[in-house]
Amino acid sequence: MSAAMNIQMGDWLGLPAPVGESDILRIVEARLATSVINRLATLGLERSEIDEVIIPARTLQHRRTRREKLTTEESDRVLRVIRVLATTEEVYGSRERALAWLRKPKARLEGRVPLSLLKTDAGSRMVEELLLQIDEGMII
Repeated sequence: MSAAMNIQMGDWLGLPAPVGESDILRIVEARLATSVINRLATLGLERSEIDEVIIPARTLQHRRTRREKLTTEESDRVLRVIRVLATTEEVYGSRERALAWLRKPKARLEGRVPLSLLKTDAGSRMVEELLLQIDEGMII
């Protein structure tokens, strides 16, 4: 991941930019505040997408009421979504185009919507591999 993408990730999270994977791991293990979900909405993610990929609205409200942080798994999914959104934005040149690409089913992903695959590490790796191939001109 490029330094520029790490800076962007830090900005989007409201945290210091992670320097490498060990910093990202520390962020996940420390668990993110529920307020990060509001940041995802400002990046253009719809509530239904956040519900599906990261945390259902009811669970989020429960956490907020109890002043709890996201779980490690939910924090990991937030970082995964942000990483893929940053990569997609870099490949397509704008947030609007990136979100449009992430929301449209892809034949190379067995007709699945890239954003929906970010629930799992395996799915996100498939999306990232496809983005790498597109960026390198292997796929149009």
